[in-house]
Amino acid sequence: MKKFIGYTLLTLIAVSCGAPSGHFRIEGRLRNFNQGEFYVYSPDGGKAGIDTIKVSEGRFAYETRLEEPATFVIVFPNFSEQAVFGESGATATISGDASHLKEMEVKGTKTNEQMTEWRLMAGRLTPPEVKREAENFIKKNPTSPISAYLLRRYFVDNAQPDFKKASQLANVMAKADRQNIQLDLLAKSMARQKDIEVGSKLPTFSAVDLDGKTVNNSNLKGKLNIVTTWASWSYDSQNIQRMLNRCKKDYGSKLAIVSICIDASISECRRRIANDSLKWSTICNGNMWDSPVLKSLSIANVPGNIVCDADGKIIARDLKADKLEEKIKEVLKNVER
Repeated sequence: MKKFIGYTLLTLIAVSCGAPSGHFRIEGRLRNFNQGEFYVYSPDGGKAGIDTIKVSEGRFAYETRLEEPATFVIVFPNFSEQAVFGESGATATISGDASHLKEMEVKGTKTNEQMTEWRLMAGRLTPPEVKREAENFIKKNPTSPISAYLLRRYFVDNAQPDFKKASQLANVMAKADRQNIQLDLLAKSMARQKDIEVGSKLPTFSAVDLDGKTVNNSNLKGKLNIVTTWASWSYDSQNIQRMLNRCKKDYGSKLAIVSICIDASISECRRRIANDSLKWSTICNGNMWDSPVLKSLSIANVPGNIVCDADGKIIARDLKADKLEEKIKEVLKNVER
C-alpha cells in the first residue's frame, strides 16, 4: 500500500479552484462556525498521521499530495465525522451549517456527491434501517470506495460489530474486483475476524516492537492480558491507551499489554508513545492494515482489543473504554497488588 505524506494549505479562499495533478484539495464554508479548527486523517493510507484544518470566517482549505484514490475523514469539534473521497487533481467542496452537520453537502466528484445523497437519505432513518441501507448499497456498488467506508463504519467500527455480516459483504466486494488487492485483504481479514470468538484461544503471533524486541504470546503472562490497536487519528483508541496506562500503574505485572499501532508514520507513533509515557511493547511497521500481526490475531478495527485470561483464553473482545476498564477491575479486584 502506497502512502503519501500530506501537507496542510492554510490559505483561506473565497473562490473554488481545481487541485493540480498529484494533489487533492478540500475546501468549503460552514455557517455558524466563524473561527476554530478540525482534523483530517486517512484510514487507508492517503496520508500519514493527522492534520489540522484551520477555519477563519467560516472558510477553510486543505491540500495534500495524492496520486491514487483514498478516503479522508474529517473530525469536527463535536467528534462527528465526515468521509471525503479523494482523487488526484480533484477538489471536494463542503458546504453546510455547523449546527446541522448531518445536512452538510460534499460536492466536486461523482463519488462525494453519491455519498452525500446516501448520507442525507440515511439521516431520515432509524439505526437498523441505516444498516440495511448500507448493506444494500454495498451489494449494489461493491467496487465503490463508499462501500469500503460503509462496511467499516456500520459493521466493524461499531458499538456492536457484526463480523459475520462484514465478512459476507467483504467477499461480495472482493469477488466484484478480483484485481483489487485491498479488497482481497479486507475479505481475508473479515473472514478471520469472525472466527476468533470469546472462549477460543488467542492465536499464536510474533512480531518485532519499536525497540527491536521480539513480541509474542509469551509476553502475555499476566493474570489478565490485553492486545489492543490504536492510531494517532483515532481519539477513542488513544483514550483506551491512556486508561490502560493508569490500570498498568495500579496492577503492575498482573496486567500484561501489547499494543499495535496502525499509523503509516512510525515517527508519529513514537511521538505519541513518548507523550503518553507508555511502557509496554508497541508494534508498528508503517503498513497500516496490511500488517502480519493483525492478520495473525484477526483484528480488523481501531480501536480494537482482545482480552485474555492467564491461560490465553479470550474472555472479551472489542470493548469500549469504560467496559474495558470495568472488565479489568472485575477480573483483578481480588488480586493483591
